[in-house]
Amino acid sequence: MQVESQRTNPDASRGPARSPIQTVVDRLHAKHKALRTGQVATYIPELAKADPEWFGICIATTDGQVYEAGDSRLPFTIQSISKPFTYGLALEDQGRDVVLRKIGVEPTGDAFNSISLAPTSGCPLNPMINAGAIVATSLVAGHSPEDRLGRLLAVFSLYAGRTLTLDSAVYESERQTGHRNRAIGHMLRNFDVLTDDPEPALDLYFRQCAISVCCRDLSVMAATLANGGQNPVTGDRPVRPELVRDILSVMTTCGMYDAAGEWMYWIGMPAKSGVAGGVLAVLPGQLGIGVFSPLLDERGNSVRGVATCRDLSTELSLHLMRAPRSSRSAIRAHYTLAAMRSKRRRSERERRLLDTLGTSAHVYELQGDLLFSALETLVRRIVEAGDAMDYAILDFGRVTAVEEPGVSIVHELLDGLAVRGKELLLVGADSQPRFLRVLEERQSDGRGEARLRTFLDLDLAFEWCEDRLLAPHGPLDGRGRSVPLVEHELCRGLDTADLGHLEGLLERRAFAPGELIVRMGDPAAEIYLLARGEVSVMIELPGGRLKRLSTLSPGMAFGELAVVNRSPRAADVRADTPVECYALATAAFDRLSDTHPKAKIIILENLLRNVAKMLVQLDEEIAALSA
Repeated sequence: MQVESQRTNPDASRGPARSPIQTVVDRLHAKHKALRTGQVATYIPELAKADPEWFGICIATTDGQVYEAGDSRLPFTIQSISKPFTYGLALEDQGRDVVLRKIGVEPTGDAFNSISLAPTSGCPLNPMINAGAIVATSLVAGHSPEDRLGRLLAVFSLYAGRTLTLDSAVYESERQTGHRNRAIGHMLRNFDVLTDDPEPALDLYFRQCAISVCCRDLSVMAATLANGGQNPVTGDRPVRPELVRDILSVMTTCGMYDAAGEWMYWIGMPAKSGVAGGVLAVLPGQLGIGVFSPLLDERGNSVRGVATCRDLSTELSLHLMRAPRSSRSAIRAHYTLAAMRSKRRRSERERRLLDTLGTSAHVYELQGDLLFSALETLVRRIVEAGDAMDYAILDFGRVTAVEEPGVSIVHELLDGLAVRGKELLLVGADSQPRFLRVLEERQSDGRGEARLRTFLDLDLAFEWCEDRLLAPHGPLDGRGRSVPLVEHELCRGLDTADLGHLEGLLERRAFAPGELIVRMGDPAAEIYLLARGEVSVMIELPGGRLKRLSTLSPGMAFGELAVVNRSPRAADVRADTPVECYALATAAFDRLSDTHPKAKIIILENLLRNVAKMLVQLDEEIAALSA
């Protein structure tokens, strides 16, 4: 069954392919660019110089793909976003036990610069507030202040995948105005949490907050945490995998300060914000997000950053508590129609053409829950195929769930391919009725310019694609015409006399569409040579569903194998169209050994050649599925 929405773009372009994920990022950038609430931070004079219009978004996946929009390469200072990375370095240098004796892991529900210390020990309650971050900075190992700063910059650079530097102007501005942080430092010294003069630790803290980054850096740093501590772009490892759990845990409970609970409820990703306007969010195992916009809300978080992350979480179903039911790769198999064919038997000419043309039709057999990471990988592979691919066939037969964001992503992919003169075919999408219904509604209500094609099984989709690929190369062989006996595949090589004798043995028969020609289990009494029309060989599966084994065109034979080995019919053969064929009785075929042995040998050779071609095709299909 095929369903089509007849909306097409008459001005198909062959320009570069565009990812639906990039479309989402661009759309959210345009949407939230209009947000102008909030204020630029002024308590650090250098930050007050920020342009309120600056706005960038970046998503980096755990396999190194980056999507960005707006001011994604504009430098700004990392500020409090530095805290989880310095905390990780303290854990590396001092060990978990030492760090936990000096810094707790309990959320405070207070602002970032609150003085939240444990009443008995005087230790900061977590490393995300300034008090805890100052202690974490003091635990970074080094032989001198310069050595410690060098280690911080080196590790932060490994996270970002490029060399990061210090913004000296912001550092000086923070150092000159950081009186509250000095008060916190001296109080920590009073409780012996800091055991030395607090000024070196405070100075290093001011410097780490003044490290210059861009939105893209934040997304790659976040993706490094999402990837278990390994940078997905460079392959470098700035932190051991077992410490990533500690970092993400405190980011989850404390990273957004007094907005942490609300953030986790609505957005659901470990995150950290900074007063320069940066927001970093991590979805473990999948991606990292970086957003930059200097307009802050009353809690010191970027207004556009929070709004963007909330929309990304909702639209792409990124909430941490929405776990997939299957951890397997979403792409079960990927191959082209050069390796796998429909059950329609083709002429030699068409088979040769499809050996080449079939490489432009790509098949993706999917499985499991199609969440963001699975869909992102899929659409990226389709987009990266570029002009080498004209048809993408997605098989949903083994898909267990498609989240609502999947509709938007497939919808964007469908239209994006159509603009470039390419087509997306969905197979077995009826197994996800809500997904298919919403997609059809979007295509039919004016939001989709592409033609939606759906098929019940891969075989029908394969045949449709094959016909489209072959169409520019002349009429499809045998379709709509009568094939004379001399052109029949079993008669090739017969001389005129043998052909004439064979014709005298044949009985011409006609069948109406839908009429049963051969019944499964019946004795094999005749070989059929198809002269006009089409027939399909079918078997019934458990449950009553029919499966097509092959469809034959004029010039092809059926029933011949059962006659050769004298076994009962192994399948039904039914007329798809008005059919005319020649029937050769088993007894007449046997007598050819005595009367025209040469003719029988030629017929058997042709039959064997056809069987060999079918076996080769089966081997190729098995190889494609095993790849």
